[in-house]
Amino acid sequence: MLERMRRSLIAALCIPLLTAEVHGQVRPDTTTKTLENAVRVMDRNTALLDPHANASRLLGELKEAKRDSERDSISAELKTSLRKVLEADDAFTADLGDLPMSHVDAADGKFRLLTWNVPYANGSHLFEGFLLVQDKRRRVLYELRDMTDRIENASLKMLAPDYWYGAIYYAVVPVKKGGKTWYTLLGWKGFNKVETRKVIEVLSFKGSVPQFGAPIFGSGKLKHTREIFAHSFQWEQAFTRIVLDHLAPMKPEFAGQAAFMGPDLSYDAYVWDKDHWSFQRDVDVRDEGKSKPWNKPPQE
Repeated sequence: MLERMRRSLIAALCIPLLTAEVHGQVRPDTTTKTLENAVRVMDRNTALLDPHANASRLLGELKEAKRDSERDSISAELKTSLRKVLEADDAFTADLGDLPMSHVDAADGKFRLLTWNVPYANGSHLFEGFLLVQDKRRRVLYELRDMTDRIENASLKMLAPDYWYGAIYYAVVPVKKGGKTWYTLLGWKGFNKVETRKVIEVLSFKGSVPQFGAPIFGSGKLKHTREIFAHSFQWEQAFTRIVLDHLAPMKPEFAGQAAFMGPDLSYDAYVWDKDHWSFQRDVDVRDEGKSKPWNKPPQE
């Protein structure tokens, strides 16, 4: 409704201005500046009256933006609108399905997580996000700050919302360990123009305080706190496992170079085993009733 009103007001302003321009009463550049100022004022008013609608509009503008500086400016404004949406009384129950962005909700109502990316001309990405946490009777809102460039050995680090290994999350898999719930997040990381990365992240809480990463990947002494891949994966709820494409180099000399590797039609998986995600090679996805490998693992 507000958007229709916005368009009607702009149209109502355009007609007299263009008429005056045709009759030489105003200069063309004056008409343009007047309309631009009017649109800015109306957009600010829309943001105040309906931050949800404004966030939807800004996400569309972010997708169409051509310059990096423009993308940064739109994303900053988007943060402001989304913060208002998530600070509202109905933040946990509001329908966000019409927002063209990724959001995941914990099945137990513990959190609501919104993430988006700012794509840059060089192929890199900046990730942004908000994490709304329910702790008994109070709610806490955290802004996520992407510090990917500063994080070394990311697969071994425990991180906080203000020091985050940014990604767009599209699924959450809750698992139990020692009576505590660990929320496994499946995410898209991007990377550059020739390589795309994915991440399996872990989110846990101490009260309302979130922590990203947990040493629950693998079975050795040095367990990973998250896993980062250059291939696709999917969650299979019936088998409590995350299935991954197994990658092979296009040519032997490309071994280890993710940008030159692709699926070889075999699959690996992370399977939840009591208190950790156990890595299994060559799982059988043709017949879900079988548990034995059906592909001989390639030599590495």
